[in-house]
Formats: sequence, C-alpha cells, structure tokens
Amino acid sequence: MATAAQRLLKHVGFIGLGNMGSRMAVNLVNSGFEVSVNDINSAALKTFLDKGVPVKETPCQIAEASDVVITMLPSSGHVFDVYTGKNGLLQSGSPMRPWLFIDSSTVDPQTSRKLSSAVSACALRENTDNWKNSVMLDAPVSGGILGAEAGTLTFMVGGPEEAYLVAEPLFLSMGKASIYCGGAGNGSAAKICNNLAVAVSMIGVSEALALGQSLGIPSRILTKIFNSSSARCWISDTYNPVPGVMEGVPSSRNYHGGFASKLMAKDLNLAVASAKGVNAKHPLTSQAYDMFDKLCKEGHDAEDFSCIFRHYYGGKDEF
Repeated sequence: MATAAQRLLKHVGFIGLGNMGSRMAVNLVNSGFEVSVNDINSAALKTFLDKGVPVKETPCQIAEASDVVITMLPSSGHVFDVYTGKNGLLQSGSPMRPWLFIDSSTVDPQTSRKLSSAVSACALRENTDNWKNSVMLDAPVSGGILGAEAGTLTFMVGGPEEAYLVAEPLFLSMGKASIYCGGAGNGSAAKICNNLAVAVSMIGVSEALALGQSLGIPSRILTKIFNSSSARCWISDTYNPVPGVMEGVPSSRNYHGGFASKLMAKDLNLAVASAKGVNAKHPLTSQAYDMFDKLCKEGHDAEDFSCIFRHYYGGKDEF
C-alpha cells in the first residue's frame, strides 16, 4: 500500500524540457513517477511522446493532471508567463489540484517570493493532511547538464520546510543532494550566491594561469601547484579552463557544452540587482558581470564560461 507521501507525489507535471529539464524529467520517469510534460518546443515534446510519456498542450492542462508541478525555465519572465500568463498554471483558478509547485529555474529571490505568495493564495481542491492551500518551493540546482543527466544535481531549496521534507524523494530522484535553505526565495538566493562565487573563482584561476603562461610556467605545472596548495578549488581541480590540461571538461572540447557564458552573465546580473536591492557592497560581482557581458557581446555567448581564459585573458592551449 502506498504511503501518504507517495500518494502526494504520484502524478508529477514537468514544464521546461531544455538541456537541463529534459534530463531531469527523464530521471523522474525512470524513478517510477507518473510524469506528464509540457514545453513550447514541439521537438522536445516528441522525444517524450515517443517514450510513452503523456504530453499536455498548456501549463494549465499540466496543473489539471498533476499532484506536483516542477518548472525549469530560462528566466524570470518565462516563469511568470508559465505561472500567471494565458493558460498558465494558476489560470484554472481556485480550487487547485496540485498541492505543490517547485520552480528549479534560476531567478531572483524577489520573483520566487512573489510566486510563492500567488501560489499560497490558491485553495486546494482536496485538502491534504497538512495543507488547505497550494505551497511552493524554489529549488534551483547546481551540477549542470552532466549532473542533470547523471542524476547528481544539488538542489538548494527555499519554502515551507514541511513541504520540502515531503518532496525530498523527488529531489533525490534527480540529484545526489538537497539542502534546505529556509523560507521562500532562499533557494534562489543561495543559487545566485553560489554562481557568483564560481564566476569570481573562474576569473581568478584564469587570470593566474594566463599570467603563469606569460611568465613561462606551463599551466599543467601551475595547476599541480594550485591543487597541492592553498589555491586549490573546484575550478582548478575539476573544471580547469586551459585547453589540454584536463580531459572531459568544456575547455578540452573547444569550450563546447557546459554552462554557457550568456547564462553566467544572466546569473551575475541577477546577483548585481539583488545586491543593489539590499544595499550590499558588490564590486567583484559588478566587474565579473561586465567581463562576461563583454564576452557575450563579442560572440562567445554560447561557449562555456571557462572560455574567459582564452577570449578575455588571451590564454594559450596546452595540448
């Protein structure tokens, strides 16, 4: 007999079948959840239809068929449109079928908090044990496309803790870890801060490695030094930006795949806006945004963000 938690998570709707969302949805299907999907890309929908996964024409239809709805979308504008636009998730009106909405998009905390308020105003069609109204979790991820495919993402989750605890099996079907960050918007805040730190780290490591090359130190040697000393970090030992130093990373594939520079610029812009909103000092955030924005304007927007080593600093390959 199914447990109460299993019944609450039985029917899952997934909206946003891009590079990340499509892989996350596949992992949910493979984990045994009854999944239905929606996307504006008909080719993405056909891939799921061919696998026998039900396809819905609108977000509103997803809501009608789901106990839980997960969204993975490119920007705040897309998120608002899917939730509150024509035929959106909340357009069927109260009472609602889904007791839980999870947004894994990378958006600013203010967007997450506005959506949480809108969702919590919707009464449920059938009361659950703990909720009379729908609830929302903001749950952006870290791990990229490879993590989405392998099911090793890390979820940073904001919203009601009781809902997080019930939803944890969903997160662990798509990832290796989920971390509860506090109230609504805190998951989005954590993601912005994480990506800010990664961007600044990439800039620092790239600058140091490019300087090392100019001073006559091969990046392979300098990387070994970094990874055996106080400079060691995820960029140096797992995601090295110098082509030829490390296999299986975007720099070894001419910066194809990975996390696009335009997405890093978007996230840094969110960090700048968030810092201004709370009057926090952010000199490195602003400079990092300017650097990645410049890369994008020079035509490198689709390349992995580690391409800053080559295109900003003029670093050399070491194949």
